[in-house]
Amino acid sequence: MKTNYIFILLCAFLFNCENNKKSTENYEETVSVTKADTSIEHGKYLVTLMDCNTCHTPKVMTEQGPKFDMSRMLSGYPENRPLPQFDSEVTKQGVLFPHPDLTATMGPWGISFTGNLTPDDTGMGTWSLEQFKIAMTQGKFKGLEGSRMLLPPMPWESYASLTDADLEAIFNYLKSIPAIENAVPGPLAPE
Repeated sequence: MKTNYIFILLCAFLFNCENNKKSTENYEETVSVTKADTSIEHGKYLVTLMDCNTCHTPKVMTEQGPKFDMSRMLSGYPENRPLPQFDSEVTKQGVLFPHPDLTATMGPWGISFTGNLTPDDTGMGTWSLEQFKIAMTQGKFKGLEGSRMLLPPMPWESYASLTDADLEAIFNYLKSIPAIENAVPGPLAPE
């Protein structure tokens, strides 16, 4: 009885290994196809998949809760909105989004504001592809060597493993969307 159980487990393990090998081969074929795709369409797909709109697009409040304001898509924290006040008591307990549209985050580092990703000069209009790659893979503000680090909740560490082609596709997409003038405030230090 015990031998049959071990045999069944061994068969299941070997079957699973073979299926995983096939899945890996299919995955590698898919990855090799997408690695070379720098198209705007692929960039849009990645921006959607990576959920960039959740933080970088202001929201409007509806009966169903906040919805993306696509007239300000990826333009970051609205420049005409009053700045939130830092609350050290709240940040001792965790992180807070001081506005329901998630374009600002308060934590032990202070208050950070989501950037304007549109191709306007107040956003990424003057950025080069190389700057974008540095920002996304090294976490450098505006992709400039010697600049401050990007602040939470920007998950640049997760994006550091994107391929050069994926980064270029995202960059190409961001350069293709409507430019929105919106000078996002700089971060506020904790009080």
